[in-house]
Amino acid sequence: MKRCNITREELQAVLVQFEQALLHHQQWHAAVVRSISCKLPASTGECASEPYRTCRFGQWYYGKANEKLRDFPGFAALGAKHRLMHKLADKLLAKAQEDGPVNITDFDSFAHALEAMRLELSVLEHELENILYNHDALTGAITRLGILPAFREQHELIKRDLQECCIVMMDLDKFKDINDQYGHLAGDHVLAAAVHYMVEHLRSYDKVFRYGGEEFLLLMQHTELAAGCDLVERLRAGIESLPIDIEGNEPIRITASFGIALLDPDLPVENSIGRADKAMYRAKQAGRNCVRIGK
Repeated sequence: MKRCNITREELQAVLVQFEQALLHHQQWHAAVVRSISCKLPASTGECASEPYRTCRFGQWYYGKANEKLRDFPGFAALGAKHRLMHKLADKLLAKAQEDGPVNITDFDSFAHALEAMRLELSVLEHELENILYNHDALTGAITRLGILPAFREQHELIKRDLQECCIVMMDLDKFKDINDQYGHLAGDHVLAAAVHYMVEHLRSYDKVFRYGGEEFLLLMQHTELAAGCDLVERLRAGIESLPIDIEGNEPIRITASFGIALLDPDLPVENSIGRADKAMYRAKQAGRNCVRIGK
């Protein structure tokens, strides 16, 4: 794998384009399922001779901007999964125009192909991010060194595109008590379990950073404040109900306090991070295990 052939600046640009292509893919999938369910005609793009090339994701994948990504094994695998998914979608869309139900085996094959592509997308994205950012060995979160480059990159995007972006500061409640009662190995297990839960329940293009100790910073792109609050509230409730198995002990239950703020396009990113941090401390003062909004 010839990673040395791609610069940090090129890789940052590739990741931005990748995340946009991922959004287009999600929109395509939603439109296909709607067409199948409602027996609607296929879109003009799906009627093309090679729809996997003409869809918005395909335009990104086969574009010249990705020449340097072709050294990554995951990139070639992604193309094969994408072509198969379109082939199966074409079959379903054609069948949906006929009388009678869609064949359940064909639909399951499409669903499996979609899941396989999602896995390839995740693998490729993590591979690219592992090159661009350092990841914390314990939790898998991006280390603090990656915070400012990622946030400044997003800051430039929202200034140009006027798309809102939420940032979230999260702190595990009474984490010192866990270390004191169960030991530091158990504490490490709790940290890893909390991050894994967040990664599994966030969107593929959201990012989790280890800010320090038991504090974590989340970057939630293309997210308005109301939607961000809903997502964070679900994370809070999920972490509260998460049983964390510790060898030889009853499962540990934890809670976390959250502060959320918009990434302000008119202020340095450090100011917005500070707002989320202050909101998190207000959540602590309000009794912990809750969400507060930074202003």
